[in-house]
Amino acid sequence: MITQAGIAVTGSVVRVTGSGLGCPTWPQCFPGSLVPQPNPEVAALHQWIEFGNRLLTGLVGLVGLACLVVALLVRPRRRRLVLLAATMPVGVVVQAVLGGVTVLTGLTWWAVAVHFLVSMVLVWLAVLLVAAFGEGDAPPRWQLPGPLRGLLYTATAVLAALLIAGTLVTAAGPHAGNAATPRLAAGVPALVHLHADLLVGFLGLLTGLGFALRAVGVPGRVWRRYPVLICVVLAQGTLGIAQYLTGVPDVLVSLHVLGATSVVVAMAALWTSCRVRDELPALSVGAARPLTSAGATRSRTGFVTGGS
Repeated sequence: MITQAGIAVTGSVVRVTGSGLGCPTWPQCFPGSLVPQPNPEVAALHQWIEFGNRLLTGLVGLVGLACLVVALLVRPRRRRLVLLAATMPVGVVVQAVLGGVTVLTGLTWWAVAVHFLVSMVLVWLAVLLVAAFGEGDAPPRWQLPGPLRGLLYTATAVLAALLIAGTLVTAAGPHAGNAATPRLAAGVPALVHLHADLLVGFLGLLTGLGFALRAVGVPGRVWRRYPVLICVVLAQGTLGIAQYLTGVPDVLVSLHVLGATSVVVAMAALWTSCRVRDELPALSVGAARPLTSAGATRSRTGFVTGGS
């Protein structure tokens, strides 16, 4: 979860520093070289910022692969856990290809937008994966009545629209990743107002959800996550206002991307807290070996119990 969110933030650093084409080819950095090379047309700093982000993709892939390996080693085998874990390395491959498309198309705005939005989907799935390691695989039992589930679904849909609108603001704004990249031909003020209106709507839905949750009475874990979501959204909105009033400085752009990933994490965590699955079965990683100490017995599940 941390690495999936972190790669989105480092990607914003590539963009605001104008390093998006520091490595102008893909998968190589320069034709005939996987690593940066002295080039009079591309500053060394830009090369290494872009190349560093590519290296971080490898780290995210290794972490995702480790999650899948652990999920496969868990006994008894859990299909849902394995499928969720598999989305991590597969997602990294998809993102690597999208990153290549972004570079090869000259950082066109729609490719950058899709690249970011896929990251947000992977962050959401990573939160579900974290939750899956602590819950069973039975169909979820919702802790909310039907109308409140509808409100939660609606808020999630508005969050998706809010993220899409944010990518449009970025597409029309000054941070293209490269000075020669064409921008989205749309008015920035109009897109900013659309983005802000969606934020107000999202906050309104969350406020209504909060009153409804209090009225019906929900488990404590829901209440522990709900105020975190509200605080993160308010902080993100405040940061967005500061960006607009100060001319979108570089550092605030990266902080805003960090805030966006934090909102996704908090919303996904609230989602997982609103439903429960069956009790987690007794788990082990790898094969259990019998003990030879006196008094050790093997239960029907295959685990050793009662050893001295």
